[in-house]
Amino acid sequence: MPYAPTAEIVAAAVGAGFGVAAFNVIGLEHAEAVVAGAERAGRPVLLQVSQNAVAFRGGRLGPIAAACRAVAAAAAGPVGLHLDHVEDEELARQAADEGFGSLMIDASRASFVENVARTRALAEWAHSHGLWVEAELGEVGGKAGAPPLPAHAPGARTDPAEARKYVAATGVDGLAVAVGSAHAMTERTASIDTELVVRLHAAVPVPLVLHGSSGVPDDELQAALRAGIVKVNVGTALNVAATAAVRERLTDPKVTDPRKYLAPAIEAMAAEVERVLTVLG
Repeated sequence: MPYAPTAEIVAAAVGAGFGVAAFNVIGLEHAEAVVAGAERAGRPVLLQVSQNAVAFRGGRLGPIAAACRAVAAAAAGPVGLHLDHVEDEELARQAADEGFGSLMIDASRASFVENVARTRALAEWAHSHGLWVEAELGEVGGKAGAPPLPAHAPGARTDPAEARKYVAATGVDGLAVAVGSAHAMTERTASIDTELVVRLHAAVPVPLVLHGSSGVPDDELQAALRAGIVKVNVGTALNVAATAAVRERLTDPKVTDPRKYLAPAIEAMAAEVERVLTVLG
């Protein structure tokens, strides 16, 4: 089955009562691993390219987008493309032309008023180009190497009353919320405030998104889904799995062909994707 719009994948997840996972893609190997794992699990999936990944690739969205489109087109099940954590308006406006079905506008570090203004303007443009739009209210810490925010620091939790106003003012289709997770966690020790998720779910009419899910234990993740989370973002867990596989293979000093260590890295990532999708099911 070829590429599927994010809106359709998310709507199907909401209707069936399961979570949809978006996995960060840095290179072709990531995309291939994500789709392989999704095919094994028999589940739809989102290939997610962040602004940081685009910067790593010399600021060029086109090549990595083309790779994701090709992998999605050859997949056995529904695969969508999502452009994540976009702060650069110029980059955001490339999303539709490059085949993405959705983007996440990230103005979470700005004031509430500025966040609303920037998000609303880009959301209007994105909707006119057929894109599903996600945004963030409350700051999920750990981005770009920054330390996670303390649990009760200003901005470390999304306020339900503010969330209601924010969604109404911006017109976004999905809301990333700060409820206890953090980006770039290599250990699964995060504790999700499920009572807050329940309140946020009741406050807004759009699906809730959990960033930093690599650091969330399985039981906490499943509790978050029951409480109202729909889209789950995973990145670091794939990199941890891939790096461990590469390190193990490179203990042999005779290995110089990249295929010899990339193959086990892809397999390790695919296995992690399958595991996460099973948890979300």
